[in-house]
Amino acid sequence: MTISVKQELHFVDVAGVKELMENQQVHLIDVREMSEYAGEHIPGSQVLPLSQFAPEQVKLIPGKQVVIYCQSGNRSNKAAQKLIQSGFVDFCQLQGGITAWKQSGYPTKVNKNAPISLIRQVQIVAGSLVFMGTVLGAFVSPWFLVLSGFVGAGLVFAGVTNTCAMGMLLAKLPYNQRG
Repeated sequence: MTISVKQELHFVDVAGVKELMENQQVHLIDVREMSEYAGEHIPGSQVLPLSQFAPEQVKLIPGKQVVIYCQSGNRSNKAAQKLIQSGFVDFCQLQGGITAWKQSGYPTKVNKNAPISLIRQVQIVAGSLVFMGTVLGAFVSPWFLVLSGFVGAGLVFAGVTNTCAMGMLLAKLPYNQRG
């Protein structure tokens, strides 16, 4: 098992988490949104979405290592910072998230009836708004092009800041709250 430390953050690799799971020594927490968790997650994990994440929700279980994960590591880093700021020190992050887990060939629990992923929902809504703004701008009034520009600016902001307001809004929809 390889554990590395980076700026107060502790990481455990996929093989380390698998070993902890086999020995029933892990409390695995998925910080992705409910719809993502509902669609696919590592078996035995608990969901605590970053959008609603509070350090006091993380329960210490004697004999079990707390390991948090997300898709690739960005959201688990944010959750880790919240844990560190609240004085929580006994936890690790799954290095590379569920993406690394799947790339290593380990199983996930998949629900084909779950809502589509949040990123795809954002792509559909943003693409529809840009298309609608462009068509309406061409055939009704050029002022509708402002809609396309606004969405484009929002996407640039999301990319630069690594936060997506549209994604956060979509995550609050009832069908994305089922876990």
